[in-house]
Amino acid sequence: MKMLNIALATLLLGTGYTCGAQEPPAARTTVHRYVIERTFPAGALDGLDAAIKAKVNANNAKFGVHWVMSYANAAKTKTYCVYEGPDEAAIRKAAVANQLPVDSITEVPVTLLPK
Repeated sequence: MKMLNIALATLLLGTGYTCGAQEPPAARTTVHRYVIERTFPAGALDGLDAAIKAKVNANNAKFGVHWVMSYANAAKTKTYCVYEGPDEAAIRKAAVANQLPVDSITEVPVTLLPK
């Protein structure tokens, strides 16, 4: 349980954790967290299924990007997506590869917890 808590805390803080041998500094990649705001035409998200999500995830992986979760408004015309990746350029390249709109990208390195 303690290792799980350490791993989760490490993930949330965006730093790497290794058990055992240390990687050389050049091999370490810092993961950054971003919120991406997107605007879609009405109905565009209605067909979002497991196959489409799998394709998005596969394309993201090519750029070292990970889709964490998304929130949508009731009309499903605006989404706020949490992504992790090496930098903003990789997030943008993944969006282009997935033909997804990007209104804004904001890096969110600080986690504020309610307690």
